[in-house]
Amino acid sequence: MNWINEPIKKPCLASLEKAKAQQSLLTKPAGSLGYLEELATRVASLQACQKPSLDNAHITIFAADHGIANEGVSAFPQTVTKAMVANFASGGAAVSVLAKTHNASLETINVGVVDCSTAGVLHQPVANGTASFAQQAAMTPEQLTHALSVGKQAIERIPQADVFIGGEMGIGNTTSASALACAILGSPAEQLVGAGTGVNQQGINKKQQLIEKALELHKPHLNSPLSVLQHLGGFEISALVAAYLRCGQLGIPVIIDGFISTVAALIAVRIHPSLNDWFFYGHQSEELGHQYVLNALNARPILNLAMRLGEGSGAVTALPILRAACELHNNMATFEEAGISA
Repeated sequence: MNWINEPIKKPCLASLEKAKAQQSLLTKPAGSLGYLEELATRVASLQACQKPSLDNAHITIFAADHGIANEGVSAFPQTVTKAMVANFASGGAAVSVLAKTHNASLETINVGVVDCSTAGVLHQPVANGTASFAQQAAMTPEQLTHALSVGKQAIERIPQADVFIGGEMGIGNTTSASALACAILGSPAEQLVGAGTGVNQQGINKKQQLIEKALELHKPHLNSPLSVLQHLGGFEISALVAAYLRCGQLGIPVIIDGFISTVAALIAVRIHPSLNDWFFYGHQSEELGHQYVLNALNARPILNLAMRLGEGSGAVTALPILRAACELHNNMATFEEAGISA
């Protein structure tokens, strides 16, 4: 896994300053486009150009099952993971519709879905789901390496992309993400554990108790981001972590989705802190712990629409906002061009 230590590409500060100067020339009061101005200038900095664009968006959905699902932490059975993979492939899922709407390419990768051979999906399974982290490490070191390689390779297949969105699917993965966030942030489960797919308060209490016991069980090993990921994570979450790292290394901006994707981003940033420069946070979800994780990353979400679906849907919904920011930056007239005295 030596590739993980490769440096993160640095944004172009000269392009950032030029983009800010350009904003001051456009026919509007300074700052009147609010956060759109910052979004545009950041994209210009990441792309080292004066005409930023996000025309070639690519979405990858990583899917895998979780052993923790067998502990009854979800409102849905584990078989839903496989069914949703088929839904992605057939174009019926929310992210599939949004990808088509916003002209983004979409790939679904099976990283560990139980007994899945769905057509139209790239099959690179590590195993038939992780082990239950309530009883043992979620995966072996070798399985972690495999899952990370899937995410890395997914990015290396899309050199033409100018923005990446990662999504996830896996019944039980909100519980895994909550455990990961607790371990990384040192927070109690009651602060970060929410309803996930829609469990009731009794189900939330059960998840909190399972996570607290698991944190105690694995405590001696929770001493690095990758070790935390191995003991508490999922194959699809690991692939997301690797994808985000590779994007930063290759210089591809990323729109982060909801709670689970943001936890993956948190782990990636703990490995390479400068990686956060490459992230735009698409939205704040309804999941209880999301705000805490966003705060830990000093992140400002673009949208807050009470979404909690996952699968990259919130990030894709934010894509046209980022594109609009770039279009305004590139195509608004300057005061001089419009013959207006500033």
